[in-house]
Amino acid sequence: MEVAILENNNETVNEEVLEDKENEQEVVDKNEAINEENVDSTDADADALKESEEKIQSLQKEKDETYQRLVRLQAEFDNYKKRTLKEREADRKYKSQDLVNELLPAIDNFERALQVEVTDETKNLFDGITMVYRQLLDALQSQGVEIIESEGKEFDPNIHHAVMQVEDESIDSNTVVEELQKGYMLKDRVIRPSMVKVNK
Repeated sequence: MEVAILENNNETVNEEVLEDKENEQEVVDKNEAINEENVDSTDADADALKESEEKIQSLQKEKDETYQRLVRLQAEFDNYKKRTLKEREADRKYKSQDLVNELLPAIDNFERALQVEVTDETKNLFDGITMVYRQLLDALQSQGVEIIESEGKEFDPNIHHAVMQVEDESIDSNTVVEELQKGYMLKDRVIRPSMVKVNK
């Protein structure tokens, strides 16, 4: 009887040990499953983090390119405003240039008419031409047009156009001897250079 009880106890102990081993195996299996899930989760988190970093870098690059484009556009717009302002100022400053260019041949003809010999018969006509000529010059002067002084001055290629040369030792070299046609300036711009004869 004692043997039967011992056998029963052994069987019970063996069953309990088996159950404990099965329980341990279940715990180990669960731990392995959890570890695998954690590894998978960590890999997924790492992939998501890497993807986020790449997206951030891409957005940063796009932002930098947009900023540079904006800076260039702002600079171009500032240059456009400055250029437009200068053009408007030049237009205002030299607005009468076209009119002056149209009037210069008429003024030249007045000067030729004033070179004729005056007689008693032509005196009144001469006085009238002189008066109109002076009015024209005054009107041009009011718009900033000035006659270029040439005769006796040193030759300046910016305002003089030499068409003849002479050799006269009594006059300094490179000096304008005679003005053949008057030159005109509008403010600081040469409208027409003086046509001159220059000493070598």
